[in-house]
Amino acid sequence: MRMVCAVGVLSLGAVLVGGGPAAGAVVGPEADLAYHGYVTVAGGRVDVRLTPRNHGPNPVGDATVRLRWSAPLHDVQRLAARCARAGERTVVCRTGALPADGLGEEIRVRVRLRGVPSEVSMAVDTVWGGGSVDRNHANDRQRVLALDTGDSYAF
Repeated sequence: MRMVCAVGVLSLGAVLVGGGPAAGAVVGPEADLAYHGYVTVAGGRVDVRLTPRNHGPNPVGDATVRLRWSAPLHDVQRLAARCARAGERTVVCRTGALPADGLGEEIRVRVRLRGVPSEVSMAVDTVWGGGSVDRNHANDRQRVLALDTGDSYAF
C-alpha cells in the first residue's frame, strides 16, 4: 500500500511541476477589460447600460460579458441580438471589437424578473476575453445593489 501511495504522489508532483506554463508566462496577448455603466430597477424590470473598455495594451476582437442577478428572470425575455440567456438568472452578451486603450459599443439589456423584489444585486464579469490574458480582474468584475426605486445605480 505504501508503494501505491508513493507512486500517486510522484505522479501528481510531475503533473504540478511540468503540466502547464511557467508561473508568470503570458499565454496570449495581454488586454485589460473593464465594464462600467448603470442599472435601474422598477416594478420587476431591470435596465442595464454598460460600456466595455479595453485598457490594453493589445486590441480584443470580441469578448463575452456575463450579467447575473440575485433574483430569477422571468421565463420570457426579449434580448438584444448580441445577448443570450445563459441560465435562470444569467444573460451573456458579446462586446464586439475592443481597440487597445479604447471603448467598445454600449450594451443595453432589459430583463423582466419573476415577481417584484424590493432590491436586486447584479454581478458583471468577463466569461471569455477573446483569447487575451487579463491580469487585472479588479475592473472587469463588478457588483451592484439596486433598489426598486427607478433610480440609476452606477457600477
